[in-house]
Amino acid sequence: MIKIRLTRSWIGCSPKQRRVLAALGLKRPGKVKEVPDNAAMRGMLACIPHMVEVL
Repeated sequence: MIKIRLTRSWIGCSPKQRRVLAALGLKRPGKVKEVPDNAAMRGMLACIPHMVEVL
């Protein structure tokens, strides 16, 4: 399992990035979510590395 934290707001991001954040379940800055460690999740995190922090 990977813990991720949203560090930046959705404001100003592209529609693709918004869909990725919604799929990960991150809604507010500072929110922490635990997701499975697999290739699909790592690919999603690769789309938004400037917005999330992996704990």
